[in-house]
Amino acid sequence: MNITFGCRTFMPIRNIPEENAILFVWFNHYAGVLIKTPSKTLIIDPVDIRSNSFPNVDAVLITHEHYDHLDQRLVKEIQKNTNCKIIADPASTKRLQHMIPQDSLEKISAGLEIHLGKVSIKAEKCNHPAADPVTYIITSEDGVKVFHTADSLPFEELESIGLKEKIDVVFCTVGIAPGTSPETGFEIARLTKPQVAVPYHANSIAYQKKFADILKKELPRTACLIPELNKIYQVSKKM
Repeated sequence: MNITFGCRTFMPIRNIPEENAILFVWFNHYAGVLIKTPSKTLIIDPVDIRSNSFPNVDAVLITHEHYDHLDQRLVKEIQKNTNCKIIADPASTKRLQHMIPQDSLEKISAGLEIHLGKVSIKAEKCNHPAADPVTYIITSEDGVKVFHTADSLPFEELESIGLKEKIDVVFCTVGIAPGTSPETGFEIARLTKPQVAVPYHANSIAYQKKFADILKKELPRTACLIPELNKIYQVSKKM
């Protein structure tokens, strides 16, 4: 399996990813990620960004209720502008229930799965001090699997998740959140063994580079993609 990736300046993504690929943008220093599959555009944890950055959205995914992951007013604006679905953890769902049309808001907990056409969104456990946080495994129409781990610390079940799901891309927190570091981010990669590991949730390029150095030494078969803010990347797997 070969992994390829490239980037360009962030703007509304009008291109469709190549076969067996997804596009993504990291748009804040936290867990804000846009993921585009061949047919769907998903936004995860939008904060610190304008709603008009996302003219076309199929779903907004929220991992938990903390201020750097849930901006209720922004989510309301995105939903109103795009008529997208909002998928959220229980605590965030409660905060959004009077702001989002009932038929557009869907609560999700670890172990549950929602389908948007041929795209699967599965919630998993999250090791983070919030009410009932989740992480997300997104599987594209082509079977590309992206694991968005919010700002989770490592947890034991990650190894079995990695073995079962065969993750292509995993986002690993390397800073800002309580207890997180390049070392804890690497542990997430070590347990899940993805094809590509992306260090994020950090405002320090030094932390991202330290993660990359550890990964190269300890897990050389996993590629590291250090993202820049507001750049579009394509990650593809070719069988």
